[in-house]
Amino acid sequence: MEMDIKKMHEKPPYGMIAILFFGAFVAFLNNTLLNIALPVIMNEFQVKPSAVQWLTTGFMLVNGIMIPASAFFVQKFTNRRLFLTAMTLFSIGTALAIFAPTFGLLVAARMIQASGSALMMPLLMNVMLVAFPIEKRGSAMGIFGLVMFTAPAIGPTLSGWIVEHYSWRTLFEIVLPFAILSIVFALWKLKNITPNTNVKLDVFSLALSSVGFGGLLYGFSSAGEKGWDAPIVYGTIAIGAISLIVFILRQLRMENPMLDFRIYKHPMFALASVISIVLSVAMFSGMILTPLYVQEVRGISPFEAGILMLPGAVVMGIMSPITGKLFDKYGAKVLALTGLTITVITTFYLSRLELTSGYYYLMMLYTVRMFGMSMVMMPIMTNGLNQLPMRSNPHGTAMNNTLQQVSGAIGSAILLTIMTKRMERSGMSLAQEAATSGNIPSDQNALAAFQHQIEIKAMLDGINFSFLIATVIAVVALFLTLFIKRVLPPKFENGKMATDDKVDSKTAQD
Repeated sequence: MEMDIKKMHEKPPYGMIAILFFGAFVAFLNNTLLNIALPVIMNEFQVKPSAVQWLTTGFMLVNGIMIPASAFFVQKFTNRRLFLTAMTLFSIGTALAIFAPTFGLLVAARMIQASGSALMMPLLMNVMLVAFPIEKRGSAMGIFGLVMFTAPAIGPTLSGWIVEHYSWRTLFEIVLPFAILSIVFALWKLKNITPNTNVKLDVFSLALSSVGFGGLLYGFSSAGEKGWDAPIVYGTIAIGAISLIVFILRQLRMENPMLDFRIYKHPMFALASVISIVLSVAMFSGMILTPLYVQEVRGISPFEAGILMLPGAVVMGIMSPITGKLFDKYGAKVLALTGLTITVITTFYLSRLELTSGYYYLMMLYTVRMFGMSMVMMPIMTNGLNQLPMRSNPHGTAMNNTLQQVSGAIGSAILLTIMTKRMERSGMSLAQEAATSGNIPSDQNALAAFQHQIEIKAMLDGINFSFLIATVIAVVALFLTLFIKRVLPPKFENGKMATDDKVDSKTAQD
């Protein structure tokens, strides 16, 4: 296997990787494509907002269950079989969604989609880690970042335009042909390059993982709508946390764990995980709070809100390959320090928005913020993965993807809660000031307009305060970046690549 890997490193299988990229782009684009269409679907099927939210919550829950198990799947099955299975499931779910006569069947279709989509990112990352030598992984992962960040980011813009002009089912009709095309390409060109072992699935570990990560994701995602004091919220979080603790303890005692937590003995991987978690919280804040400000405070349409965020997605897509090449040359530390400094400054300016802040000013701030973030996430993640021995790659990629899902859900819930609580206090304070000064109008129409104005001002204060908290979170990530060390490539010894812990990658100061 080692000799084959050395030959492959000299001439990576670019055609095969292009097929994987194509399939992944289709799957990742679908993740955010439906968000703007939720109100239309809610009206068509006559369901409540809490019910329609299951189209995204259900998708996310399946991701939370499948991604931790992906380490087992990647080790057990060939990359060809896994890709074909994932894209077939995704295509079946997409086809069901197009013709779904009831809301329940539409939710089921989305969950089938998710079962395929969840495997794509871990699979693609593992193929990249095997196909490229460590000194060229930055460039390769930069191209991967182009897929990972651009596809979900353009989803809302594309969705907004389609929903304004066509049926929401068109969202699925557009995706299906490309999904089927990726299967055809894979049948023709895809080969097996990832190493496989005859691992056995521990069903109890899978159950603990599903309850643990699924419970946390559901609990934190529901907190914004149901409130933290709702039994379903704190109950699922508690059950999820207990299950997760038992899951971790079980994995540490197993010789062949489903998800190997022993990879955290590698310091740069552990540090990369912590920084990624903190950064995910800060990144999700911008993706949630910015549309809220644009649509609710400024009253701009969903499509124009999507257009506002599009340049940021384009910049991130353009920068990902460039960042990858810079990573190969300079390492992660200098890129992360530069990117996080930009992120901290732009997030701070987003905490000082006003009722009259310009559309293009906001677009510029959001775009520059995404430019900063494009220099951070992938280099830090790649530097951490570079320290792992090859046999631990499936566990490393599964761990990273799982933590991003969970931290994104938790961060979003916490920041939205902070925004809501601040908004409530600010609204009460503004109402009391108006009552004290006697400025409350007596006319009903004028009173309604006055109350709406207070709500808008209170929401603005809540959004600004949440961005301020996100600034502090970004500063924490910036501080942690100071401790990054560059991981040097492992040596080839007698034509064989060092993959054992005894000859594991060493670290040197950036």
